[in-house]
Amino acid sequence: MADKSLAKANVDIDAPVWGHKWGYRDTQFVTLPGNVTSVTGNRYAISGTEMPGFLPFAEEMLGIQIDHNDLKLERTDKPVPAPRENVPFLTAVAATFRPDQYTQDNYQRLLHSHGQTTADEVYKVLYGQLERVADLVFYPESEEDAVNIIRLAVEHNVCLVPYGGGTSVSCALKLPNEETRMIVVVDMRRMNKIEWVDQENYQACVQAGITGNRLEAELAALGFTSGHEPDSLELSTLGGWIATNASGMKKNRYGNIENIVESITMITPTGRIEQLIAMPRVSIGMQLQNLLFGSEGNLGLITKAVIKIHKLPEVQKFGSLVFPTFSEGIDFLYALTRAGAVPASIRLLDNIQFRFGSALKPRPTFSKALMGKVEKFFLLKVKGFDPHKLCAATILMEGTAEEVAYQKKVIAKLAKRYHGIAGGEGNGRRGYMLTYAIAYIRDYLAQYHIIGETYETTVPWSRVRAVIDAVNKVALAKHKEYGLPGKPYVSPRITQLYHTGVCIYFTHGFSAKGVENPDVIFGEIEHTLRQTIIDAGGSISHHHGVGKLRRDFMSATISPATAAVLKTIKQAHDPQNIFGIRNNIFAD
Repeated sequence: MADKSLAKANVDIDAPVWGHKWGYRDTQFVTLPGNVTSVTGNRYAISGTEMPGFLPFAEEMLGIQIDHNDLKLERTDKPVPAPRENVPFLTAVAATFRPDQYTQDNYQRLLHSHGQTTADEVYKVLYGQLERVADLVFYPESEEDAVNIIRLAVEHNVCLVPYGGGTSVSCALKLPNEETRMIVVVDMRRMNKIEWVDQENYQACVQAGITGNRLEAELAALGFTSGHEPDSLELSTLGGWIATNASGMKKNRYGNIENIVESITMITPTGRIEQLIAMPRVSIGMQLQNLLFGSEGNLGLITKAVIKIHKLPEVQKFGSLVFPTFSEGIDFLYALTRAGAVPASIRLLDNIQFRFGSALKPRPTFSKALMGKVEKFFLLKVKGFDPHKLCAATILMEGTAEEVAYQKKVIAKLAKRYHGIAGGEGNGRRGYMLTYAIAYIRDYLAQYHIIGETYETTVPWSRVRAVIDAVNKVALAKHKEYGLPGKPYVSPRITQLYHTGVCIYFTHGFSAKGVENPDVIFGEIEHTLRQTIIDAGGSISHHHGVGKLRRDFMSATISPATAAVLKTIKQAHDPQNIFGIRNNIFAD
């Protein structure tokens, strides 16, 4: 049976989290004496590693010198305004639910008032002030609770906001400042059970508040997996995946969330939206449940879903490749897609991210240093690769022994055609697993006045290079326009493959040392870059969703008639706008 661990064995999936910042409290990047970077705890393979090259890499890429005596300190006296109270509603809640199912605790209210969007949310929480904070946090434990809290909200005209893992990076959880009613954030994470598993038909009915970590752990105990593995797997929830129309790293084998979910149950102010049968496919006319993918909290509470499950793969094998240039890597991916042997996951990293991965490596032992010199000599001297142009692909193959062997053979043959060289199984495994640990780097670098974020897009094959070139050009121009220190960090990677195109994931950041309102500037630049992406042939989003961050671009995404139909459905199911989070086209 394949090893399904994402990190080290026996780590606690219910361990305390940082809350406002990313991830678990047992893990953070820290600076040791000598300005060596390390990672606390034992949750990830990188934990305990001393990385002398990381901060020098950051300095080189950003064109700055980090002052280790000038740290940006998190605000400890985070302001939380007094809650707006609808007294009749609060009285009804107290009469209907246990006291431990709701709270007006200031910390919980603030914690449930934002997602993980850097500039618009996290930066404001850590260093400034949020404009709007939840007035009450409610924890349903059953569908009956969900029905009752919606009923009370309708009776007393209260705004409800669904909340899952809090990992949104599209401002979808940012509470609308213009909302004058009492806002109740409904935290779904107590509804975290697998209600049933049908091992013969490979289905499971799962409550929407379950986190990816828990879902995979409980399915694995039965010999199954959902196959859905987003970067936020440890913290995000099934309901959140549906609400954002999510994608995972292994979508090539298992599909995106819309391919995994067969039926959804949502409770709305006018009743239950539900397809009463969960089948591989049905032709029953227009299927309203398809509108629930990407609903972003605007329509109701997603309480459960029936999902496809799969036997744990017989074989799980990692690999990696090194290409002379990113362009040749793109050509390889295109050919691989046509060959029909795409592995569960394959990600192409540009030269900057290749070097970023190297900067996260520990100080080598003598033998490893010697081997590293031999490998470097082979790549640079024998093969003639340029160290500032080469790129890498990390690969994960899953399935039967025959499937994996076939994929490995096709990949090796095609890689050779595009001058790729095998980089080893260890590098592939390390690159894949680093995904979960490197999310903590944003908060580590923030203390050194560095602000950054990732954003993604879908791009046709014919426009991949054009989009990347446009983003690089405009990011540099905007950096100069705002007079920012050093130079921008802009780095793309290709993470998901399709018949007609790819998902490109950009990482963008800059030094904010001495910059007034850097979060505002970052937001303005990101907005410009999203327009640049669209103008160059990319999409508004691949899997993060629209939220409030990208709603300005919806007029270039759907027709006026389409928007009108969606608003009509919203009006029919939620005439009082009880679910008033105002994401996507529902800003008004």
